Amino acid sequence: MNKINYLQLLGAMGWLLAAASVHAQTYPTRPLRMIVPYPPGASVDFTARLMGHRLNDALKQTVVIDNRGGGGGVIATELAARAAPDGYTLFFGTPASLCVSPAMQQKIPYDTLRDFAPIARLVVNSQIVVALPSFPPSNVTELIQAARAKPGALSYGSAGVGSPQHLGMELLKGRVKIDMLHVPYKGGGPAMTDLLAGRINVYMASIPGMLPFIKDGRLKVLGVAGAGRSSVFPNVPTIAEVVPGYEFVGTWYGMLTQTKVAPEIVSRVNGILVKALQGEDMRQTLISQGSEPRPSTAEEFAKFIRDDCPSWARAVKLAGIKPE
Repeated sequence: MNKINYLQLLGAMGWLLAAASVHAQTYPTRPLRMIVPYPPGASVDFTARLMGHRLNDALKQTVVIDNRGGGGGVIATELAARAAPDGYTLFFGTPASLCVSPAMQQKIPYDTLRDFAPIARLVVNSQIVVALPSFPPSNVTELIQAARAKPGALSYGSAGVGSPQHLGMELLKGRVKIDMLHVPYKGGGPAMTDLLAGRINVYMASIPGMLPFIKDGRLKVLGVAGAGRSSVFPNVPTIAEVVPGYEFVGTWYGMLTQTKVAPEIVSRVNGILVKALQGEDMRQTLISQGSEPRPSTAEEFAKFIRDDCPSWARAVKLAGIKPE
């Protein structure tokens, strides 16, 4: 490369860097879109809208919630991955499409680590094992004892093969070597109907969805499948406390964007979200819904995803699910 071309290249690079800096400083100049991989009304959607309101207030621009349910979140995730990397399309991600689907499908139209720039982890929703008040076991230890006494006699429901409920229970079964019948349903609604009717014995699900049934006495909590005790049920032991080595973080929500989005934009959005989650009003709102605020830096969230996705892949393998 001759001297003139080299100087031209340096000049072009400098111009691009300057343009990116100016873009980040003036961002945003138009409404943003937040893609949510679930339909309106779900606990995911509730939290996404809370975050959207805070971004709207801080950025002085409308944040449009774009609900794209279906396909286990794959449809929405691909849409987000293919969006222009200009900072105007955010993705409200969960492990379902970012970690579980890639472990269950041989061909997935995106690469979680390659196509997305993590902005911030937002909340963690611990999974809990619930049953009817009339179910004899009152905790996980007693559940394990009952399952060992009658192999295959007890059943658990899930929202479908590969769902967090399925994988969390399979991890428990594999860890303590018990036999329980898995009854998969097409979604959490039918599973809850059969649980309340006594047609299945136990169900593992995230706290937000179970909280109303627990508060009115229709269900009881046997254990918490999280990294630590839940603020909602501080007196209920985690499964890991009685089953050493049991590792299941549960579901989480986080904000992401495309990998080529300017770092300054990622940093700015992260700062707004973290500040919102550190506020006592936001914290109490989320805890009242059964969610645990867990704000992070972009770098911490990226590491969290790198560490968590292999855990989901191990759970898929343990459950005997072969990639299709």
